[in-house]
Amino acid sequence: MNRRTVLSSSWRTLAGLLVVEALPSTGWAAAFSQADASSALRAALERGARVAVQQLGAKDGFLSNDKVRIGLPEVLEKAAPILRTVGRGAQLDELVTLMNHAAESAVSLAQPLLLQAIKSMTLQDAQHIVQGGDNAVTDYFAGKTRAPLGQKFQPVVGKALDKLSITTQYNDLTAKASKLGLIQGQAVTVQDHVTQRALDGLYFVIGEEERRIRKDPVGTGSALLKKVFGAL
Repeated sequence: MNRRTVLSSSWRTLAGLLVVEALPSTGWAAAFSQADASSALRAALERGARVAVQQLGAKDGFLSNDKVRIGLPEVLEKAAPILRTVGRGAQLDELVTLMNHAAESAVSLAQPLLLQAIKSMTLQDAQHIVQGGDNAVTDYFAGKTRAPLGQKFQPVVGKALDKLSITTQYNDLTAKASKLGLIQGQAVTVQDHVTQRALDGLYFVIGEEERRIRKDPVGTGSALLKKVFGAL
């Protein structure tokens, strides 16, 4: 098998490099080592985490991105058509804007925990990420950081919403929807809704950036990423 044939295989070739004990010093495998492969994966994830926090923490980082924009809680979404007919449309629109701004305020807290999750990544974790498909990065970060980040996000989101009197507005709207029989079961608080959607958006953007790095490692300007991902 020649060099071109081997290097034209998919990104999953990296999985093999992460499990071998040592690589030959000659031939195509000498292009990079197990340590290079592991370091490249960590570098890709770290880059993705930093980009995601910077992007989503910027002004309108959530609101202007249709892929992560936080919409109304489900119960309000279902009630929205009727609520708009009774003059509550402006309140609904304001609620959406303020929820997304609250997420912006919280997401800046994520970077230290995300970087710690990358630093503590094991060889087995790396294999799962490489072999796990498009959702592997999201699943990894969610498993490692969703609970602690949720605890960090919640008070920040709550403070932002309380300051803007959004909690009162939300309770008023859900109460009206409940009277109209449009709510089944317990309504999710706006704080919980924003916190969980903010985390979903954060993990999604990290995954997007990681996939972009795989497709265009040269564009990152990193010699290590170019060396490893550029060969796959």
